[in-house]
Amino acid sequence: MTNSAFAADNWTSYRGPTDQGHADSANLPLHWNETENVAWKIKLPGKGRSTPVIWGDRLWLTTATPDGKELSALCIDKHSGEILIEKLLHKVEKPQGCHPMNSYATPSPTIEEGRVYVSYGSPYLACLDGQTGEVLWERADIPCRHTVGPASSPMLYKNLLIAHYDGCDEQFVLAVDKRTGETVWKTPRTVEFDDIDPQTNRPKEEGEYRKASSAPIIAEIGGRPVLVSLGSMALYGYDPLTGKELWRLDAIGSYSGVMRPIAENGIIYCHVGSNLELWAIEPGTAEGVLDAKKCILWKYKKTVPFLSSILLVEGRIFMVADNGIAVCLDAKTGKQFWKERLEGDHAASPIDNRGKVYYFGQKGKTMVVEAGPKFQILAENKLDEGMLASPAVSGDALYLRTITSLYCIKNK
Repeated sequence: MTNSAFAADNWTSYRGPTDQGHADSANLPLHWNETENVAWKIKLPGKGRSTPVIWGDRLWLTTATPDGKELSALCIDKHSGEILIEKLLHKVEKPQGCHPMNSYATPSPTIEEGRVYVSYGSPYLACLDGQTGEVLWERADIPCRHTVGPASSPMLYKNLLIAHYDGCDEQFVLAVDKRTGETVWKTPRTVEFDDIDPQTNRPKEEGEYRKASSAPIIAEIGGRPVLVSLGSMALYGYDPLTGKELWRLDAIGSYSGVMRPIAENGIIYCHVGSNLELWAIEPGTAEGVLDAKKCILWKYKKTVPFLSSILLVEGRIFMVADNGIAVCLDAKTGKQFWKERLEGDHAASPIDNRGKVYYFGQKGKTMVVEAGPKFQILAENKLDEGMLASPAVSGDALYLRTITSLYCIKNK
């Protein structure tokens, strides 16, 4: 997928129509606060960290009760903020545990004309009618113990809906027929987990090191479409139609991959988990377990995000670490152009809009910087609450989900 594959109105996944965080709106706002350029603001029921998705005039997002016993979806008029549909989809008698920073509605939906696909991890996966909210199919039979709550978002490819299930008990990738919800293929992770912590030489608690929360992408690698999929302790390449494992790059000792990979010109960029190193990887046509010395072009080890995904803009990589330190790198060499501290912690993924990078902080501050080799602040904006969910874009509007509210930010 190339950066030219923008769509101006439909935001189809949590990283947008390219799955890589690019928006092509011509008049996206640079400046806002609680009283300036807010077209509307609504308070959201429940608790959720999912990014809204948008098709036409309708915006969809997921939410849940804080205890995880009720899982719901909302449909909102993107122009007015009116809640058109609020639908309770599933009740969970005994929810799994969830980290306070996470939620039971963290996986973002994905959307296409007429259909919305929602995931809440293991407890529930469903397809809804995009106009009525009617449940067209549903699955509540996918075992996976998330430990700290669900987070990985599903993606569409041809007639498949593909999702990660990397729990502390089971780890696999699942593809279902998007029309019926029936399983097409299920592929277990093949990396060999060592249940002894190499740092403490003690048993790893309840498979904690086996879990991961990344979302997959489709990329052209070695002349073929590849499902690029980050798990725990390994990065995988699969045939997206069959689920066959094509290759695997091991990262022993690095667990809980969260970042969604990005790819361009056959090169994949992602961290491999807890070691917080960014790798540039070129698998080519190789198969089986990859030789790291042959396929890793460079590693950047200084300041790499764990929670948020990264951007690739005109040969430069932009990212912000969880502690708010933003970095710009040369995508060819890994050379650092600049490193600057932004205000507060960061979890939401940044977006690019025509050479401008938007960074969304957990304290409500958004910084917009030039997507260039020199650090230049274009705008600083402040809302009452911060963001853990990543933003959505449609037309010339930003849709920002804060801790309790949803904003439509648009130039007046």
